[in-house]
Amino acid sequence: MPKPQQKSAPDPGKAADLAEFIGLLRELRIWAGQPSYRTLAKRVGPLLRPPRAVSPFTVVDAFKVSRRRLDLDLVVGIVRALGLDEEEVDRWRKACVRVHAQAKTGGPTGVLRQLPADLATFTGRERELDELLAAAARPGADGAAATVVISAIEGMAGVGKTQLAVHVAHRLVRDGRYQDVQLYVNLRGFDPEAKPVDPAAVLDTFLRHLEVPAQQIPEGLDERAAMFRDRIEGKSALIILDNATDEQQVRPLIPSCSSCLVLITSRRSLIELDDAAVTQLNVFEPAEAMSLLARIAGADRVAAEPEAAAAIAETCGYLPLAVALAAARLRSRPSWSLAYLLSRLRKHGVDAVSTPGQSLQHVFDLSYEGLDPRTQRLFRLLALHPGQDFTPPAVAALAELGEAEAELLLEHLQDEHLVQQQTSGRYALHDLLHAYAAGRARQDRDEEQVATERVLTWFLASVDAAAQQIMPARYALPLESAPMAAAPAGFDGSAEAMAWCDEEYANLLAAAERAAKVPGSDLAWRLATSMSMFLFLRCRWQESLRVHEAGLESALATHHRAGEAWVRNNLGMCLAALGKPELAAPQLTVALEVRRELGDVSGEAAALSNLSRVFVESGELEAGLDCSLQALDAAVRAGDRKREGTALNSVAICLWELKRPREALDYLRRKLAMHRADGDPIGLGLALHNIAEFHETLHQYDEALNVLREALEVARASGDLHAEAGALFGIARCLSATGEHQQARADLGRALAVFEKLRAPEVDQARELLARLGTLPLKADLP
Repeated sequence: MPKPQQKSAPDPGKAADLAEFIGLLRELRIWAGQPSYRTLAKRVGPLLRPPRAVSPFTVVDAFKVSRRRLDLDLVVGIVRALGLDEEEVDRWRKACVRVHAQAKTGGPTGVLRQLPADLATFTGRERELDELLAAAARPGADGAAATVVISAIEGMAGVGKTQLAVHVAHRLVRDGRYQDVQLYVNLRGFDPEAKPVDPAAVLDTFLRHLEVPAQQIPEGLDERAAMFRDRIEGKSALIILDNATDEQQVRPLIPSCSSCLVLITSRRSLIELDDAAVTQLNVFEPAEAMSLLARIAGADRVAAEPEAAAAIAETCGYLPLAVALAAARLRSRPSWSLAYLLSRLRKHGVDAVSTPGQSLQHVFDLSYEGLDPRTQRLFRLLALHPGQDFTPPAVAALAELGEAEAELLLEHLQDEHLVQQQTSGRYALHDLLHAYAAGRARQDRDEEQVATERVLTWFLASVDAAAQQIMPARYALPLESAPMAAAPAGFDGSAEAMAWCDEEYANLLAAAERAAKVPGSDLAWRLATSMSMFLFLRCRWQESLRVHEAGLESALATHHRAGEAWVRNNLGMCLAALGKPELAAPQLTVALEVRRELGDVSGEAAALSNLSRVFVESGELEAGLDCSLQALDAAVRAGDRKREGTALNSVAICLWELKRPREALDYLRRKLAMHRADGDPIGLGLALHNIAEFHETLHQYDEALNVLREALEVARASGDLHAEAGALFGIARCLSATGEHQQARADLGRALAVFEKLRAPEVDQARELLARLGTLPLKADLP
């Protein structure tokens, strides 16, 4: 083969990115004598695994510099067909993997806590099923061997990797396997609109699924991975890591015990994951494609027009996603013949998906154009939802629909295979369909902007309603009234509000991130402030810090001074909770200055109380006392009784730390009297608890018991389980100190049961005291 252009082949190691790699591949073709694409396609086909016919158009696409990724097997085949030896072929293979890995990015998460539904239309894949089930059943899969079982399912987009992994998982679970834990996450490794999921974020959700309290989850990736391996050790667990980008993304998510099975799907060959059994998933065999067509469109219709059915499957390139979309169109149009659908497929060029690497644009066009106008509009707008999945109420706000209508349209889109419902009541777009819908939405910029603001406003109103339920005594953010396309979420009590925030956690963070990108809007700082109550209670300090930093930029950009004060106050509390008082104090100081500038005396009291806390944590007790006394004065001047109670508590803490316990108790008693007069059960309970703790510390156990018993009554009357358990815990400590061990054990047992139910931080202390009481004699046995 002549090589007139240059004496040596191009060096793939010089490629800094994918575009340069493709440029060098084009130079290699010139070096090899510039064979035609048709000739090259004929040479490449027999070199692939398994050998198959390759279209010249597929080869042409591999040489387009604008491509975002390449099929590794195709590249290797092309390099071999251009005459390089195996050593050189290996260099090109490694360079291809390297430039793809360098193109990866990190981003928001879409973790799910259970297996997606097993589709009733799952078809074929018998050989691959046997491979995967055999791998799960190999010796050691149930705990005898020393290594975890890993199966990687690889193949092109739309080929059915996820469905196969989910089907295998359900088969194993139905057979009684992996009953302890089943985890699923979409790693979004190939989403053109979003970044791949950070494995640290996945581990955070996995650990919470394994009942690790949020405040105990470490920040670092390695520490989280180690904790995950420890918590899942010995459990019979099945984990699906869907749409992985590379080995680095999945490695921290793989446990070490042999009682676990990990199923990984990826469009990229995970060649560095050398301990995985790899299943290569290709397009359907013709019979499998016909079977899927019959399952969805109806066996009678397919049997009546077998030649047209076979042509439809062939025109769809036997790609499962394309076949399913075409079949769904037939099912929704009972008056259409298969021959008519075939003519539409050929007219719209869906045969472009018949080879690897081609766009599914035409398939999606076909499905989209078959929808009625209102369903088309909803499908477009779904790409504007800030999160990874969505509920009918959020979609109703997004599209300015009634909730019932939104749910009906979502169900229709699910029937058309344009959305998927992985858990009841929550829908999601496939990565490719999300990109397609986003492209359609961008065609109407005005609609895109208005819809985005509608859904962000809905999230703001909903999380603000949740915050008011979680902490009724909080100082509600003054929300300017805005036209609402749909009613915000409503809640019957704090527990329901917290549950909604937990379910929408990822979407709320995504909404805050999206709001920060809306120019000239104050949504970002309002969302940050309304979310703060939930984030603080869940100890989500890093996320809260990130959200409030974006919120501060928004408040400054819109020149909203009150908003700036709110956000700086919350930023200061985040930084204090993260152990950074030196960074917290400047934020709180500016918040205080703004409050004074605005004449907000109540806000001034709040900022001063928070500054006092930061000074106490820094050991600057006199400064803390001065701030808390100023806070008390401001609260009294403002006539703000709740701020006054907070300030009284801050003064008492400072005096206690300054070894002035008598004065501290005087302030707490003043706080107590105020809350009694106001009928505030939350403030009353807190005051009683603090007074009892002071008495207990001074070894005044009788006084402490009297106060704790009243605190117990208040907690039971208000239904505050945590406060009730805290009072019982304090009573048990005082009884233990006075030798009443039997009664102490009884009260402590009741307290521990509640702490464990709530996963409260006092669990370990209560267990330790209960264990110690078990070794002590009863009072009657004492000499």
